[in-house]
Amino acid sequence: MLAVLGVLAVLAGGGAAVSLTQGPRVSTVEVDAEAATQASGSRVVLTANQALADIDASQVTVSPETPFTVDAAGRMVGVRFTVPLDDDTEYTVTIDGAESVGGGPASTLETTFTTPPAEIFLLQRDADGDDTIFRSDISGDAAVPVYTAASIDDFRVTGEHLVVSVREDDASALYVADRDGSHAERMPLPGEGTITGLQVSSRGELVGYTYTDLQLSETEGRASVLFTADLREPDAEPEPMVVGDEEPSIASWRFVPDSSALLFVNFAGDLIVYDPAAEDPSPTALGTAFAIDAVTRGTYTAFIERLDVAGGVQLDLTTGDETDLVEPSDDLGQPGRVLPVPGGGTVREFVRLGADGTPEAQLVAYVDDEGASRTLLEATGADGLLQTCVSPSGRYAAALVAPDLTTNRYDYDALQPLPTTLETHIIEIETGEEVSNLSGFGISWCDVGPWDSVTG
Repeated sequence: MLAVLGVLAVLAGGGAAVSLTQGPRVSTVEVDAEAATQASGSRVVLTANQALADIDASQVTVSPETPFTVDAAGRMVGVRFTVPLDDDTEYTVTIDGAESVGGGPASTLETTFTTPPAEIFLLQRDADGDDTIFRSDISGDAAVPVYTAASIDDFRVTGEHLVVSVREDDASALYVADRDGSHAERMPLPGEGTITGLQVSSRGELVGYTYTDLQLSETEGRASVLFTADLREPDAEPEPMVVGDEEPSIASWRFVPDSSALLFVNFAGDLIVYDPAAEDPSPTALGTAFAIDAVTRGTYTAFIERLDVAGGVQLDLTTGDETDLVEPSDDLGQPGRVLPVPGGGTVREFVRLGADGTPEAQLVAYVDDEGASRTLLEATGADGLLQTCVSPSGRYAAALVAPDLTTNRYDYDALQPLPTTLETHIIEIETGEEVSNLSGFGISWCDVGPWDSVTG
């Protein structure tokens, strides 16, 4: 027995000595690689086998290079990504010079994980049958139907839910389901009417839309009033946006990501930011605007179009400060809608005019922060560019094109009709190469439907 105890003591002492000479080591790693591709703010958490001395952000590197913040306490180091990660990519997080809080040798903590391939949702309408929402990879080869209805008007996807607006008779109906289309429930609407401007916010799992009564006159009925509802409580009545004691009519609006605020333009052209959850929920006027192109995640920055500024401006919603957009180095034509790209630069729409001043092409181009540009798509002839969207990580752009508008009839069975033949082109922004060309529209990367996008 004494001999056995002696051997165990030697082994224990040897193990302690090895631990002291090796420094801290990674014991567990937590990361949701799929969620990291969908939204900013995801984390990878490394837990060491011993309490760590203070970790500075300068000790941390992420490859491929990605913006991040660091929070560390005790044995854990959390690395938070401030933009969504690219799909189908191997990431390595390295922490150099990690030391035990009690001193001893430094070591390197490291972990590697791979994000899954991109997943998208796309709507295909069928003039002779039911409309279908598909879930697929970006190639379109693995498309799976998740929701079918006689007349689907619009849809949006959150991290947990699929929200679908359908036409039933002459009015709208709204359904919420799981992302795979199961457990669909009908949500109450403010009345019998139509909804447009369907949008969702992952913060709080909210849906929002503008609602108009079917029975509308100069003195009665609601027109384009903004309502929001909690997707996790599908039976709850929708809440109108009330500013002061009024329910204003809204021409254009957006959720402000990572906040409870709303940005909207009324029919007088006033641009207003409003936070109903603030201690003093007073609207803040930010001048006038023609349209809201986008609101950047995490920065409270909006890209808006003003009637007196060609190409739009960048607006800080917290201060009201306005910044002109960098001019592209190439003459691409008349500027249109502007979309921010996570990590830097913008994707923009342009109309190129011929010698006689008539439009001859619509372009989608990437413009970096110094003004260098790269054309991603060009729609010429009778083809029409209807909408452009950017993937969550900024790796891809999606351009919705209606081929040959002269013969491409509209599907007037829908409350928000579109040409019956639609193509969604997916282009890798860094290379300018087209990845795929898919049949359908409303790709889930878009914040709004094509009816709410402003093109050149």
